[in-house]
Amino acid sequence: MATAAVLSSDNRTIPSYNRLEPGSCQLAAASYPDTDSLSSVDANAVASEWVDSFNQALSAQDPSAVKTLFLQGSCWRDQLGLSWDYRSLNGPDKIFSFLTAAPTGSRVRSIKIDESNATRRPTVTAVDYKGEVNGVASFLTVETDVGRGRGLVRLLQDSKDGNKWKAFTLFTAMHELKGYEEAIKDHRPQGVAHGGHPGRKNWQERRTATENFEGDLEPTVLIVGAGQGGLTSAARLHQVQVPTLIIDRNPRVGDNWRNRYHQLVLHDPVWYDHLPYVPFPSNWPVFTPKDKLAEWFESYARIMELNVWTSTTVNDAKWDETKRQWTVTMTRQKANGQTETRTLHPRHIVQATGHSGEMDMPSIKGMDTFKRGTLCHSSQFKGAQMVPEGQRKHAIVVGCCNSGHDIAQDLYEHGHDVTIVQRSSTYVMSSKNGLNVLLGGLYEEGGPETEDADLMFLSFPNAMLKRLHQDATVEISRRDEALLRGLDKAGFKLDDGPDDAGFFLKYFQRGGGYYLDVGCSQLIIDGKIKVKQGQEIEEVKPDGLLFADGDFIEADDIIFATGFENMRGTARKIFGDDLAERVKDVWGFDQEGEIRTMWRRTGHPGFWFFGGNLALCRYYSRMLALQIKAMEEGIMKYEDP
Repeated sequence: MATAAVLSSDNRTIPSYNRLEPGSCQLAAASYPDTDSLSSVDANAVASEWVDSFNQALSAQDPSAVKTLFLQGSCWRDQLGLSWDYRSLNGPDKIFSFLTAAPTGSRVRSIKIDESNATRRPTVTAVDYKGEVNGVASFLTVETDVGRGRGLVRLLQDSKDGNKWKAFTLFTAMHELKGYEEAIKDHRPQGVAHGGHPGRKNWQERRTATENFEGDLEPTVLIVGAGQGGLTSAARLHQVQVPTLIIDRNPRVGDNWRNRYHQLVLHDPVWYDHLPYVPFPSNWPVFTPKDKLAEWFESYARIMELNVWTSTTVNDAKWDETKRQWTVTMTRQKANGQTETRTLHPRHIVQATGHSGEMDMPSIKGMDTFKRGTLCHSSQFKGAQMVPEGQRKHAIVVGCCNSGHDIAQDLYEHGHDVTIVQRSSTYVMSSKNGLNVLLGGLYEEGGPETEDADLMFLSFPNAMLKRLHQDATVEISRRDEALLRGLDKAGFKLDDGPDDAGFFLKYFQRGGGYYLDVGCSQLIIDGKIKVKQGQEIEEVKPDGLLFADGDFIEADDIIFATGFENMRGTARKIFGDDLAERVKDVWGFDQEGEIRTMWRRTGHPGFWFFGGNLALCRYYSRMLALQIKAMEEGIMKYEDP
């Protein structure tokens, strides 16, 4: 499995479809080994023999023996089991080097085959998209020195070593700390203390005191942002008894979605978007409207007993290196309209303001001269207004990703003459075909349990995911052939994502550059929405845009769907230059192919970045909570490897 390599060239010198987050790595796709065709295979026997050999090697603390159990080009992907970080150890030599250098050997002590349901039992399956490279896969339970977890192994025969069964991918992830399990199922709270307790408070009184951090109560964790990142993180922390407070500048939980453009509907399906502990009900629509999601978030915060202060902003935050705690002063407007200033001393701050940062609004000559109507960023666009009958209004949308297309469609449906400006190229797939190919078999009606689907998806190292999605992207393009041909004919420039790996890899590599088509593409094909392609904007005029090729397009409204900056920009704005200079850049791949800085240590003790779509927040909220809980209980130190 190939290792990522840092690109030294400037983003301006490479095609937009391969563009990287600054300082991140270009991820090379994995390769499949040569394997012979399988005849009759006893999957349980194959998996059991490999697991026994693996456990014997771990027990003997013999890295050389562990190394022999992995194919060339294999990968051991681990999350908090081998170390307190996310690692993709690419190839037997890297695995050997890591285990040899570890002070106490492998922190993963043993694994067992998980036979608790049919999905998890050993089975013969393909490891590639086309179904040409077949082997044995099995879910695992994992025991570490301090915790328990889950995993998944994919075994192939080594044609260069007598067809011995060896690991192609091994995934291990800690899910709980021993002695600090989540307060669910057998560990759920009693809810009442029976007997005589004079002066005791009822649930509502205790809840109010906790939510307001009355008296000498202090949050251990302060989360800034009450979107999916803040809510899921707080829910996980609450279940491992870490006092947590969420603050948000908006008046209500869910306003981060409620305040977005009028027609916004999630592009991901419901099965992919469940929140921890409280999945969406069975009558929930496949695609969730923004306002419905906002209402769910508000309900979720109440159901999960999360402590949330809305209409609250940070005034000042200082880190004490000696005490390892923050002093945070904030202004809160309470429900009764009163304003109070509070100073709290959390040991951790989680910035959950979205995986993107501040809006990326270009600075173009003449922007202050535009006189006709609205000129704004997509995040400020509230929705189109119907053009009165008999009138004509022209709108330009600059940017061709999800938001740009959705806004262009909204404007068209409200009677505007719309032009969408595409400066480079865009990856486009239809929602129906793309999601069926990429998520089918995992996140669908009647599919595996959500946690099993997450495990199957995350168990692929990102280099392997890239190789899988190269083939999947070919299949999506085949199904979308008429759509893509029509867009090309309309002058809309298409790409196939980084190294032809499509949607997910574009998302992980740069956080944008794609459109999941829900109708706007056909409007472009039919000429109902016009395209201006490949030209930069030279100047904003009082009544439109002048382009570098000399073309002028009239506009009554101009919306810049030009994306967002790195999360460090928001950190700088809220917490100041010192912190922003100390933390690392967020998103894109590191040298091993893991996402940089998000959901893991940032470079500044007591400060974390958290974001991503609903599925990533659901999964990684557990990982964040485990790291914080381990630090609070003295199980790990911030400096530990």
